[in-house]
Amino acid sequence: MNQSRLQRARKAQEAHRENIQRNLEHRLQVARAKGDEQLIRQLEAESRYSS
Repeated sequence: MNQSRLQRARKAQEAHRENIQRNLEHRLQVARAKGDEQLIRQLEAESRYSS
């Protein structure tokens, strides 16, 4: 039972991480489309931190 709970927790954690990464990529695409260099640098730094 505990193993099952651990597996669910790990899957949820991984899904959360994937969602954050997807959101970050989208924000980066929008910043690039707008040409917002400061935001691009900030998001790239955030991406390096969260990887």
